[in-house]
Formats: sequence, C-alpha cells, structure tokens
Amino acid sequence: MSKEERSLNFIEQIIEEDLKNGLSKDKLRFRFPPEPNGYLHVGHASAICLNFGLGVDYKAPVNLRFDDTNPSKEEQEYVDAIKRDVEWLGFKWDKECYASDYFQQLYDWAVELIKKDKAYVDSQTSEEMAIQKGTPTQPGTDSPFRNRSIEENLDLFTRMKNGEFEKGTHVLRAKISMNATNMLMRDPIIYRIMHAHHHRTENDWCIYPMYDWAHGESDYLEQISHSFCTLEFLPHRELYDWFLNQIYDASKVRPKQREFARRNLSHTIVSKRKLLQLVEENHVTGWDDPRMSTISGMRRRGYTPTAIRNFARTIGIAKRTNLIDVSLLEFCVREDLNKVAPRVMAVLDPVKLVITNYPEAQEEWLEAENNPEEAIMTYRKVPFSKELYIEREDFQEEAHKKFFRLTLGTEVRLKNAYIIKGESVIKDENGNIIEIHATYDVDSKSGSGTEASQRKVKGTIHWVSTKHALEAEVRVYDRLFTHENPDGNKEVDFKEYINPNSLKVITGYVEPSLQSAKELEHFQFQRLGYFCVDRDSSGEKLVFNKTVGLRDTWAKISEQ
Repeated sequence: MSKEERSLNFIEQIIEEDLKNGLSKDKLRFRFPPEPNGYLHVGHASAICLNFGLGVDYKAPVNLRFDDTNPSKEEQEYVDAIKRDVEWLGFKWDKECYASDYFQQLYDWAVELIKKDKAYVDSQTSEEMAIQKGTPTQPGTDSPFRNRSIEENLDLFTRMKNGEFEKGTHVLRAKISMNATNMLMRDPIIYRIMHAHHHRTENDWCIYPMYDWAHGESDYLEQISHSFCTLEFLPHRELYDWFLNQIYDASKVRPKQREFARRNLSHTIVSKRKLLQLVEENHVTGWDDPRMSTISGMRRRGYTPTAIRNFARTIGIAKRTNLIDVSLLEFCVREDLNKVAPRVMAVLDPVKLVITNYPEAQEEWLEAENNPEEAIMTYRKVPFSKELYIEREDFQEEAHKKFFRLTLGTEVRLKNAYIIKGESVIKDENGNIIEIHATYDVDSKSGSGTEASQRKVKGTIHWVSTKHALEAEVRVYDRLFTHENPDGNKEVDFKEYINPNSLKVITGYVEPSLQSAKELEHFQFQRLGYFCVDRDSSGEKLVFNKTVGLRDTWAKISEQ
C-alpha cells in the first residue's frame, strides 16, 4: 500500500507539512545515530525501520552516524556489530559518519561561543554544579566562574584541549540562564576532560563534546532535514535549537528535531547497560545469545529481517509510550517463517517404533513436499525402514476418546508413508515404554492412489528412520524473564525475574536431508515448531535453535 493510500503517521505528517511549506524534496535527509557502546536491540530495530523506511518512502538518503563522543564506553566491536545489524535488516545507508569526524569543527565553534561570551570554563566539582543548578521548582545560582573573562576562558579551554588538566578539574559550559524553567538550559556542559583512547581518533583529543552539543551540530553539518528521536529527548529540543541558533546559516537546511514514543516489548530488557550486565555476569552466553532482545540475538535465534520489519510496521509510530506484548513479535516471525521455511521431520523426545510386518532389510525413499506455501511445489526424499523414532507424546497405551494419535488397537498415518496400527509395547523394569510394536498396511502408501492409501484415519504423526536419523543438539528457548515488565519496578532488581527455565538443551533426531544445513537456515520441524541452524553447528555435530512454536502456547509463570 502506498503512502497516499493509507493514513499518514504523525511523523510523515510533519514531513508533508514541511514540503508543503517550501522544503524542497531533494533536501530531505534522515539519519540513524547509534552510540557504539553496546549491541543494538529490538527498540533500535524500530528506529532503524522508521528512519530507513522514510528514506525508502521519500527516496531520500539516510546517514548512519555513530555518536562516538564517549571513548570510555565505545569499541570498534560495537561499530562493526551495528553495521552488520543494519545491513541484515535490509537497509543501506548513504554515508557512514561519525561524530568524531567533526571534533575539530565542534571545537572551533566552541571557541567562537567563548569569544561571543556564550560559553565559559567552570572549575567547580560535579557535586557543586549539581547543587547550584537548583531544582525544577527553584532557580539555580550562577557559578562563581560564570563571569571569567573571555581571554581567561580561551586560555583555559586551549589548555584543556592540550591535556594540561586532570579529568574533572574543568568543564566548558554554555552561558544561557540559571533561571530557565527547563533544567537542561541552565548552563549545560558542552565539553568535559577525558584522557581516554578513542577507537578512531586514538589519543588526539583530551576533551570530548557532550551529546547535546555534538548531536544537533552533526545533524547540521550533514544537512539532516529531520532528526527523529525518542520522547526522553523532548526536553532536549530547546537546547538543540539554541545550539543551532549559534551557528545557523540561513542558506542551509536547518535540522528539525521531533520525538516519538518508545515501544517497549514485554518480557524483555532494552537498556544497553542492563544487557551488558546480563553478558558480564554470565546470565547469558553473550550479546548474541538467542534469549537476548538484541538484533544479533534475534538473528541467531532464527528471526528474519522481514518479520522484524513487519513487526515495526505493525506497531507503528506513536506519541505515547506503551508495552507491546512479545507474542506480537513472535506472531510476525511465525507468519514469515510459515512462508519460507522448508518442512522437515525431527523427533525431539524419541521412543522406538518397530513395524513388525515390514521386511527386515527393506528401506524406501519416500517423496515429501518441502513447503505447501510454495508457488511451485518442490519435493525431497526421506528414508523409511522397519524401525523408526516417533515422539513419546504421540503414543498412549490407554488413551481417552479425544486422543487421535497412536494407541493400541487404533490406526494413524505416518506422515508421507503408511497407515499403521498399534499392537503391543515393551517396557523396562520401571514400567517405562521403550519400544512400540505396530503393523502397517502395505497398500496404504501416501500418494500411491490405491483405495487403502485414501482411507481416512483420525491422526497423522511424524517420524524418522532410526537407521538414517542424524543426532542433533536442540536448544529450546523460552522467554528470558518471567515478568512482562521486568524493568518496571525500580525497587526490584530486574534480574530477580530471570526465567530459570529459559534454556533447555535436548538431544533429538532429524532426517538425513539436514546433514548439509548451513548456519541460520530455517526449517519447520513438522508439528513441533520453527528451528534454525546455530553457528555452533558443524558437520560432526548438528545444533538447532528453536525459533518459535507453531502457535502461541506460552503460559505465564506465576510471580513468586
């Protein structure tokens, strides 16, 4: 559906209004500005889809700009991961930019602010500055250093840049107003001293710009027309505009900051600081653990770019923050995988089935469809023999009337194969069934066209031939947190809600066609769910991750 055929969201309305008021369409330029201090998560995925989606809709360029102004927390690993995630989601940026590209220009502009008496070097401690800044209901008081001479400020700022001072001894502040209603306008810090190695500029700088100074000016330098960010930055808009006022040239595009609401996801954490905590404290195996809300974690679990883009489109853009049930994301994943994932047979809780009247040495290679959703149907061959594995839950020795799978004395169809009838069982010394004996109807082969093959039975079950089956490690994932909003109560440590049963590792058996399956390939294990090949998989050991079940059957764990 085109933009004109559906109602516009409020962000698109802003853009359309600007175009109507004279902004040339060829001046549209958007950006996605992550800080490289962690891996991107599902919230970032929505922001990526928003900004790059606008680029697609308006045929406008989109910059990928790294807000790399805090070298103490930033690493090249994160830069690489972010680029990988954006590309995997299916988007291409026009220019790869870094706030550090502009360090010299930002510094030069800061010098101009000092010369215009709009910035000064403050030598108070951070505690002293916090006190003199006042409260939302009480005005602040001027710093004792607010009226330093321009010459002294220029000298101190130059020496800060040259590395003559220790961290925390001085900062550069904008001279705005200590009585402003908006606390962010009370002489905000522009630069702080940091003696830290930067992943790009190395040790060239000893001072680094604050986010509010670097962000808007970077937008301006890149000629970004619309700078979209989440609602917590709404109070920052006034400062964004004040900083732009100091440098703006009317012949250029003036960036416009506008805000949208976060769409929080139930049963997840999206704070990069807390995600890092999960990694460092070994609650998960890494940033790409399939239980994590990171894009790399979702990719490893088997979520698809299409599913995530569809999810972002479904939840849309809003002005109010709300909590989206994670089952909606799982629905989008399930819906996409249903279209693209080949069907295969796997048994995850095996019990042996022996077809007593099937010839001992015989084996057949039966035809099985790969995906009924395909426009042009394709098929593969699966081996059949006297001894099979079936799911333990597909057999009951004594079954109730609504149990339509295998029981003694009743018939079921083996998927793509024959109709069988349960005859007897063998048990171990504890009474556990270790072997089921059945007979098959030799004329009932699926697709053979015989009268017996068209006979209706109440159930169909899947299987794998024991002689041909491949052993596989299967990682069954559940939600990482038992509470729908684990970060909602600031009085409770979010880690209290970690689900102790979020990962179950089992040994299963899969059909031999999966021997050559490659990392991240998706499959539907028939009647069980969607799975993908994990990066730990090899020719010697197959490893699959459960992506999502065939239907939403997740039961909430009661709060303790």
